[in-house]
Amino acid sequence: MNDQEIMPGRKLSEQEQIRVQKLDELKALGVEPFGKKFPPTHHSAELINLYENHSKEELDEMNVEVKVAGRIMTKRGKGKAGFMHIQDNDGQIQIYLRQDRLSELEFQLFDKADIGDIIGIKGTIFKTQTGEVSVKASEYHHLTKALKPLPEKFHGLQDEETKFRKRYLDIIMNREVKEIFLKKQKFWSTIRNFMIDHDFIEVETPILETSSGGAAATPFATHHNALDIDVFLRISMGELWQKKLLVAGFEKTFEIGRQFRNEGMSPEHLQDYTQMEFYWAYADFEDGMELTKELYRKVTQAVMGSSKFSTRGFDIDMDAEWEIYDFETIIEEKTGINIFNTTKEEMEKKLDALHVEYDPNIGFWRMVDVLWKVVRKDLSGPGFLVGQPVQLNPLPKRLDGDDRKVAQMQIILAGSEMGNGYTELNDPIDLEERFREQRVMGEEGDEEAHEHDETFIEALRYGMPPAYGFGVSERLFSVMMDRPIRECVLFPLMRPRG
Repeated sequence: MNDQEIMPGRKLSEQEQIRVQKLDELKALGVEPFGKKFPPTHHSAELINLYENHSKEELDEMNVEVKVAGRIMTKRGKGKAGFMHIQDNDGQIQIYLRQDRLSELEFQLFDKADIGDIIGIKGTIFKTQTGEVSVKASEYHHLTKALKPLPEKFHGLQDEETKFRKRYLDIIMNREVKEIFLKKQKFWSTIRNFMIDHDFIEVETPILETSSGGAAATPFATHHNALDIDVFLRISMGELWQKKLLVAGFEKTFEIGRQFRNEGMSPEHLQDYTQMEFYWAYADFEDGMELTKELYRKVTQAVMGSSKFSTRGFDIDMDAEWEIYDFETIIEEKTGINIFNTTKEEMEKKLDALHVEYDPNIGFWRMVDVLWKVVRKDLSGPGFLVGQPVQLNPLPKRLDGDDRKVAQMQIILAGSEMGNGYTELNDPIDLEERFREQRVMGEEGDEEAHEHDETFIEALRYGMPPAYGFGVSERLFSVMMDRPIRECVLFPLMRPRG
C-alpha cells in the first residue's frame, strides 16, 4: 500500500510508513491486520487482585489458564524470549513470551508487533522473579494494527487543546483521566438509583422547544424544516414539562439528560452539559433540603469513597452540619449593602469598589445577582442559600412571612452553587403577573429574563398540586474532582481547525 491509499492528501511520517508496510507483511503471512473477535476471560486488575497473594510455587501448581486482550504499551525482547505490557479496560498486565511455547508464526507476529497494536494472549498465570503477576503466553493472536505511533511514553500529550481534540489518546496514555470518567459514571448511576429508590419515575421530555422556558439563560436557536418553525434547544431539564406531568397526576418524576445554554465558557460553565431535575408533589423546599442532603452524601461516598474531599482550597465534609445562608443577611454582612434598601447607583459603586466587571446596562436585580456571586466565592459549605428575592426567579412560591422573597434554596459548596430547588408556584394568576415583570426586564435589556409560556399557564389553570422541584448539573462532579468542568467531559466542543 502507498501513502495515498492509507491517508489521502497527507505525507506519512517514517514511522507511519513502516507500519503501513507491515500491513502487507501481515497479509502475506495470512494474518488479517484488523483481526477477529477474541473474548477475554479476565481483565488485568482482576487477575492481579486474584493472584497477588499467591506464591510462585502455588501459581505453578494451580496452572491457571486465562485469555487476555489489550493494547501493547511496552515491548522488549532478545533472542528467543520477550516481555510486553498490554493495557485493557482495567489497567496493565505483563506478558512473557518464549519462542518454544509459541508457533513459528505467533513468535514472528510478536517480533513484528509495534507499540499500540492490539493483541490477544492465551496463557497461564505466573509470577516473575520480582513478584509481578504475569501471563506466560501459549497463544498469540494479532487483533488490530496501529498505523500511527502513540505519544512518547514519559511526556504524553502536553498541549491542552490536543488533549481535548484527541481525548482517546489522553485516556490511553493517562490512567488518571480514564478514572475520572469511571467515577463520573458512578456519579450519575448513584443519582439515578437514589431517585428510583425513592419512588421517582424517570421521564423524557422534549429537547426542541418552541419557547425557552424553565430557567434564566440564553438559548440556542435553530429552525425546524419540516414544520417550518423556529425552535430552541432546551435550557432546563424539562422543568415546565415535568410540572405539566404533576398536573397530569404523576407525583414524583425526574430526568437526567443534556441541556444547552448559549452563554460564556468558564471553569464552571459549558454550553451543553448533563443535568438532573426532579419534581415532587405535596412537598416543599424544606423537604427538598433534607432529601438533597441525603442524596449528596450518598453520591460523595460512592464517588470519593469518603464523606470528605478537598477542592479549590476548601476542605469539605458532607457529613458535617450544613450551614444556612440567608441571601439578604449574608450580602449585608460581607458588603454592607442591604439589597432591599439601596439604589442602583450604590450597587454600581460597591461593584466598582470590589473591582467586579459587569454590564452597566443590566437592571438593578441582575446587579444584585452579580454582587451575590462575589460574596458566594468565600463560602465553603456545604450549606443552603435561602431567602432569594422574587425578582431573580419568577417560578418559586413566595416565602411565608416575607413576600419579597421566594421559598427557594441553593446548595453552596466550595464558593459555587451546586444545586437549585424551590417550592413551585402553582398559582397561575401570580405566575402570569411575574412573567409580565420578566417581560419588562427583558425589554430593558436583561437577556436572562424568563419567557412567558402561555401553554404552561394554561396547564396550571387545571390545577397543579403543591410541589418542590430541584436540579443539579455535572458541575458538582467537576468540583468533586477539583478540575475545570471542561476536563470532566469526554469530548468537549472545540472550534474547528482552519
